[in-house]
Amino acid sequence: MTSRTAIQVLDRMMSLLDALADSDEAQSLKRLSELTDLHPSTAHRILNDMVACRLVERADSGTYRLGLKLLELGNLVKARLSVRDAAQLPMRALHKLTGQTVNLSVRQGDEIVYIDRAYSERSGMQVVRAIGGRAPLHLTSVGKLFLADDDSVKLKSYVSKTGLNGHTQNSISDMAQLEKELDLVKTLGHARDDEELELGVSCMAAAILDDTGKLVAGLSLSAPTERMQDDWLKSLKDTAMQISKSLGYKPSLKSA
Repeated sequence: MTSRTAIQVLDRMMSLLDALADSDEAQSLKRLSELTDLHPSTAHRILNDMVACRLVERADSGTYRLGLKLLELGNLVKARLSVRDAAQLPMRALHKLTGQTVNLSVRQGDEIVYIDRAYSERSGMQVVRAIGGRAPLHLTSVGKLFLADDDSVKLKSYVSKTGLNGHTQNSISDMAQLEKELDLVKTLGHARDDEELELGVSCMAAAILDDTGKLVAGLSLSAPTERMQDDWLKSLKDTAMQISKSLGYKPSLKSA
């Protein structure tokens, strides 16, 4: 498919989505064709593709309406944007206090995604993964927070899918070791990465919770291993709690 053809398909797809969004009721193929000036066969083909990926739902009557996938994506974007907005000033303050890199990450499937960072050259650490970069859950401090929040079925599924492939000699590589690590995370209320993703770099992470008490992101502090200070942990946890409270979290919810 040429880039011009791909753009044309995307334009037509967006026209159909806009037409569905403008109506409170499900629409027939004929009506959608009229609203978008698309030939019925063209509209039908594109709608079928969108049904396959759950962007659109088709009723038994043959009518179409917006799909739940759009709701899922919308909620995901909303959560990330609100977390990022709430975290920016506290992250800068923590970076100023410690002089080290502060990362904000969220989970996407079997990986974490870095969505923001407070960083300066004087931290003495090269940032390998830029904003938008990804890393396996079991190799990162934030990823361990999310794995510790999973039940045993989800954890076994993660191990089966990923094989717990490692990046360094310190990487966790078997189920028993991972379960022991996650038990420690649950007990301590924070997580660590001791050169498990990158040699010479250690991290500590604390959870960010939303108004329902759900784990939505992780705040981590990264530093060259020889510079990492346990004294920073309290400030990290306090900052994560500050962000959580700004999202509506009440500490009593977690224990309720």
